[in-house]
Amino acid sequence: MVGDLRKDNKSTKLKDFYGKELAILLAGKISKVYPSFQRQDFINSVDKRVNDLELKDRIKLITENLYEYLPLRYPDVVNILINILGPPNPNETGMFREGYWIMPISFYVETYGLDNFETSTNAIYQITQRSTGEYAVRPFIVKYSNKMLALMLKWSCDSNVHVRRLSSEGLRPRLPWAKKLDQFILDPKPILPILENLKYDKSLFVKKSVANNINDILKDNYDIGIKLLKKWSESQDVNTQWIIKHSLRNELKRGNKEAMEIVKTITKA
Repeated sequence: MVGDLRKDNKSTKLKDFYGKELAILLAGKISKVYPSFQRQDFINSVDKRVNDLELKDRIKLITENLYEYLPLRYPDVVNILINILGPPNPNETGMFREGYWIMPISFYVETYGLDNFETSTNAIYQITQRSTGEYAVRPFIVKYSNKMLALMLKWSCDSNVHVRRLSSEGLRPRLPWAKKLDQFILDPKPILPILENLKYDKSLFVKKSVANNINDILKDNYDIGIKLLKKWSESQDVNTQWIIKHSLRNELKRGNKEAMEIVKTITKA
């Protein structure tokens, strides 16, 4: 089942990838790094309870079993889990592609690592290069707002495309499937320096995230979002222009004349 989940298994429900077979996969990988892992007990425990659960609860169950069957100090468990991740994903694909099986590991960090800032953020940095850290990072943003903003500003300049994307995606005020970041719904200005660092990015993966972040901002802080896009519209960079157009897609559908004028301006440039 390892590979491109959606491409190779289009007829399978997403939740079904997070069951016994994934437990077998994780157990095999962990056992190579940590030979005393109770491999079969872990698999049986997941298999016994997983079938009646939906997607999020399946991921939670597998994560809880990782906690139970790896009864070690948090940094030691994270070291084991990081060592089974394999090489970074070279493709611009998200969490339900090559790295779908890593989601319980990401949730482990999110659930059990909040009091271990350095260990957990280093783990998220590695995880996101193979799957995504966009959900795991959010509790840390809430608890360590200034530290995380500084770290994600650094990540926005990283050489790895997945890390740069995370610096935007993880800070989206209204990221789907995640708790809202109320502090940035109230005031998104702390996010803007990070988006500024990404406005020339050539990666479509990153550009989509930046545009989606600004689209989120426009929903609650229209004036701040539109002011940013007007400033960016002075640029002739094709990547910035793409972000502007994609950021305004919902406003254009609504017939927003201000949005139309911004797009008209960059089209003439």
